[in-house]
Amino acid sequence: MQKVFIAGATGYLGRYLCAEYRRRGWHVTALVRNRARAGDLAADTLVEAEATRPDEIAGVMEGGELVVSALGITRQADGLGYRDVDYGANLILLREAERAGVQRFAYVHVLNAKAMRHVPLVAAKADFVDVLLASSLPSTVIAPSGYFSDMEAFLAMARSGRVWLFGSGAPRINPIHGADLAFAIAEATEGGRGWLDIGGPDVLTQSGIARLAFSALGREPRITCLPDALRKAALTVLPWVTPRRVHGPAQFFLTAMALDMVGETHGNRSLADHFSGLAAVEQVRTEQGRRT
Repeated sequence: MQKVFIAGATGYLGRYLCAEYRRRGWHVTALVRNRARAGDLAADTLVEAEATRPDEIAGVMEGGELVVSALGITRQADGLGYRDVDYGANLILLREAERAGVQRFAYVHVLNAKAMRHVPLVAAKADFVDVLLASSLPSTVIAPSGYFSDMEAFLAMARSGRVWLFGSGAPRINPIHGADLAFAIAEATEGGRGWLDIGGPDVLTQSGIARLAFSALGREPRITCLPDALRKAALTVLPWVTPRRVHGPAQFFLTAMALDMVGETHGNRSLADHFSGLAAVEQVRTEQGRRT
């Protein structure tokens, strides 16, 4: 049985990766920070360790063929930053994979990284990719456009009554569901693909996503497009007036909002169905709350 080591296993994508590789018959070893929080993770073996500590990672990949890392942080906590995790921890994993004789190292990057390399979150990822590509170890780099979970911010705004956008709302994106992305990653690693810029099946404008959110809620669209100068001003001001855990992800999302984030289309799950499902669940909870 082939063995895969998955880092970032308890994150949004990581859980889908564990389930997908296990479905394909791989022995899944999942790296977790806290075993008690792994819950129903679809893994055969749990390794409880801190990826930022080389001594805790030593030996954990022995006998494995593949490492897949979705390891990274969105909101910086525990005193760790992007350089510590997105770059440093992944570098530790890569060096251990090289030492253990792993056959391939796959890494989940971000689409349009070259255009966003000035953003600290992206710079840390891009710097690691540079090291990975220079390694003698065969690699697969997967660069997603965005996750369905990221798009839930549109649904939250629509639920509050109005969606706020910057500029024209015309930049396009084809976000992808975690299960579809996990399937594509497994296909890419098993097929030996080197690089994959990837998105979901539907290419949508930002204003189009806003309309999908209102439609799922059964409401008339209320969309306000703010001058793009405000987005640029926020990028300048946020690092001075907010903590790093706030302005770090905000810099990434505000920068990405000005770009077309469209990758090679994959999968069959639609964002419209995802929004409708979330809205239906919320409606059931609301009705149950009224009865109690």
